[in-house]
Formats: sequence, structure tokens, C-alpha cells
Amino acid sequence: LTTVSDAGLDKEEVLLIKQLQDEGKLKIKVYAMLNPNDENFDYFYPKGPQHYDRLTVSAVKLYSDGALGSRGALLLNPYSDDKGNYGLQMHPVEYFEEMCVKAYEAGFQVNTHAIGDSGNRIMLQTYSKILKDKNDRRWRVEHAQIVEPSDLNYFYNYSIIPSVQATHCTSDMYWADERLGEERIKTAYAYKDLLKQNGWLINGTDFPVEHISPLKTFYAAVIRKDSDNRPENGFQMENSLSPEEALKSITIWPARGSFDESFKGSIEVGKKADLVFLDTDLLNSSQEELQKAMVISTFVNGEKVY
Repeated sequence: LTTVSDAGLDKEEVLLIKQLQDEGKLKIKVYAMLNPNDENFDYFYPKGPQHYDRLTVSAVKLYSDGALGSRGALLLNPYSDDKGNYGLQMHPVEYFEEMCVKAYEAGFQVNTHAIGDSGNRIMLQTYSKILKDKNDRRWRVEHAQIVEPSDLNYFYNYSIIPSVQATHCTSDMYWADERLGEERIKTAYAYKDLLKQNGWLINGTDFPVEHISPLKTFYAAVIRKDSDNRPENGFQMENSLSPEEALKSITIWPARGSFDESFKGSIEVGKKADLVFLDTDLLNSSQEELQKAMVISTFVNGEKVY
């Protein structure tokens, strides 16, 4: 890892990270998403997005719904295993609109947790009201696990970025069909369909909910199996990513997703030397080799940190 995203920080936490950076003690880069509170708005919004050497402060984190496992993800139709339960809507639509307008006026990204198809629809429609057309604001939907297929065009029409976590599909696959039923599960964890909308997506680990290693994220995105090699033929392989797509989804595309692609995310002349050396070629290896892939060393700004 050379950069981590920290979703939901308060002013004093961001300033502490900034202090560690200024003192030369921060050995990893941080993309900070702010909690939506007045203290953060009053302090950070007037400054506009900030891109420091090892800290980026350019986004606010919202929550549309809950989680699928606890039946909190907001669905358009009831849970298949809990009739009458549609999940949780965290705030009224008016709240989301207010938060989005504030962020838009400050030039900040809005990154919203949305898992259920209704939770996603609410945010996609809200984003569309504020963004109005294609744009380069790079607002994001975090997770986008269950999206009604007819809503996918919102991602394209309003340049909304899907920010997914591929290990969710291989962790949830044992029980997700119970929550969603035979039909809805077919369009869940649809990373390829999401990728097609804008030609790119972001793929994170969702640590500490899932394992911290991006190598496991890569494996789940390409092979669509868990660490026990199940299921035998992969989970809904029509939505697997190619090795190159999966590699970009954990390198250059996340850098683009935080407006940092001009100085990190790929190995190019003029960019910072944020490098991870592996013992395995991720683009040309067997399933067995990918499972055993290990990090040899890590460099941040050219400094060996691992």
C-alpha cells in the first residue's frame, strides 16, 4: 500500500494527519473524506480541496443506507428472507440535497455509501439534480453493490464514479441470494457493468470490514473466488474484471478518483515514486500464483518504507 482512503474524519483527525506529514512521520499517503458536520464545513470548505504531499482533503462522506448482511441496505422491493423489510434510509432526500449543494459550491467531491438498489437510486437521482450533466467533479458512489440495471445510465450521464470493493462479492456470495432472491442477485456486484459506464472504476479493500491487502481485492475482481477457492467456477463471472482492468482499479483509477493522477497512480516520468514490488506478475500469472502473490518492498516518494 502507498495510499489509503480514510472515510469519515473530523477536523482534529485531519489536522493530526497533516501534522504527522509536516513532521516527516507519515509514511503512507491518505485520501481523507470528511464527516458531514458544521465544524468540518466551516474549517475546510472555505479552503477548497487541498492536495498536500501525503494528504488529500477533497471529499465529504455520506451514508444513504445500511449494510446488506444486517438487512439495512435500502431495497426497492422487500428482502427475500424478511418480507416487509426494505432496509434503512439514513436521511431524508432533502438532507442529501443540502449536503450535495454545500459540497458542490465548495468544489468538494461527494462520496456516498450506497449498497441497496433503492439506496443507490436515491443518491444517483440526487447527484443528477446537482451535477445536471456530464462533468469532471468525480462524485462517487461507495460500494454500489446492488444497482437496478435501468439506473446504470446515471453513472454515465452524470460522470459518477463507482467505487467498489471486490471482496464483498466473494464474502457475501454465501448468503446474498437469500437476502435478494434469484433475480436480484444476478445484477448485484456487477463490476463489469459499472466499469462500462465511464470506462473506469475504483476498487478498494473496505478494510477493516474486509482484508487490508489489495492483492486479495485484485484476486476477487479477476477470479471471483474466495481464499478457499470457492465457488469452483467463480461467482457470476460475467462481471469479473480483466487483470489489466483490476490492476488499474487499484492504482491509476483510484488516483484519478481523488484528483491525484497527475503525480501518482502509475509509473511515469515526473510522477512521485510510489512503488510496490511483487514476486508475481499480476497480468500474466495463474490462479494459483495470484493466490500466493506477496509484496517484496514498498516505496513512497522514493523512500523505502517496507
